[in-house]
Amino acid sequence: MADADPPADAFDRLRLIRTAGVGPVTYRQLLRRFGSARAALDALPDLARRGGGRAATPADSKVIAREIERVAALGARHLFLDDPAYPALLAALDDAPAVLTARGTLPEASRPAVAIVGARNASAAACRFARGLAHDLACEGATVISGLARGIDTAAHMGAGAATVAVIAGGIDVAYPPENAELQARIGEEALLLAEMPPGTEPRARHFPHRNRIIAGLAQGTVVVEAAPKSGSLITARLANEAGREVMAVPGSPLDPRAQGCNLLIRDGATLIQTAADVLEQIRPLDARLVRAPAAPYQPPLPADADDAARRIVTALLGPVPVPVDELIRQAGIVPAVVQMVLLELELAGRLERHAGARVSLSA
Repeated sequence: MADADPPADAFDRLRLIRTAGVGPVTYRQLLRRFGSARAALDALPDLARRGGGRAATPADSKVIAREIERVAALGARHLFLDDPAYPALLAALDDAPAVLTARGTLPEASRPAVAIVGARNASAAACRFARGLAHDLACEGATVISGLARGIDTAAHMGAGAATVAVIAGGIDVAYPPENAELQARIGEEALLLAEMPPGTEPRARHFPHRNRIIAGLAQGTVVVEAAPKSGSLITARLANEAGREVMAVPGSPLDPRAQGCNLLIRDGATLIQTAADVLEQIRPLDARLVRAPAAPYQPPLPADADDAARRIVTALLGPVPVPVDELIRQAGIVPAVVQMVLLELELAGRLERHAGARVSLSA
């Protein structure tokens, strides 16, 4: 990976990102509201108190220093959201990771990017198909993205060779599943390995949906090769659809439970694919003459100070069921900037959870 100078305030940014209660959306809002990570860190205690929780404590400086040293020792680097090398497709997500740990070589931005995901307990035939599809896509100049899980993911990485990106749920130095330790190490040396969690983090169930959004966000389209009706692969497909990306699926026998998820996706509108040519046809760029570029990138409203009345109104509208922020703003009858500030305060206080699709709910 080409070396690049980290931001001058990289230490403060990483400390802000690793602070409990600061998620990707809140991180961006804090930087826009206060102008720098240092100023945002100073403001955290007061913001959390306004949200009705304990004073937020910034991440321990010693822990951050150890993380930076560990990442460097692994031959990796921190890739911050506004880094020019940060993948543009991923940055387009509202909840794009504020920082990634990257080991290896970032693919050229001009290469098409395709995610291939599927069952961990996949059939031999499905694994062979995924491996061949990934190989053919790589030969056509595409980058293949997957999650380094057993089954379809592993087959896709092996088929793509050096033209692959592996997104893992734990720390970049933690091999999971253990049998893929050698493959993970090889990808970090010959291709690209990405992790959102700090080094040393053992993957937990709650980490995998976060990893899935990165897989979907990095790609122009997601291919599901084999999946049960309720599986992580279908979560990835849903996230890809919510991000406006192509969703494709490989049909299977109705008699095989592992194919039911793919067949349901196709029934609900996913594109049926059988070859690499089918995939590339779906993600080919539109003629530039048919696309009108926006005058300026969309920016959410800058959070503005809220009073107690606004906090009462917004909090009363929230509950355990996730609700779109736009709907919250409509029902509250309050300017969006003030609603965003209330949500920011509640999240820092540990009282708010953010969900995919710009939805929020009160913490259980």
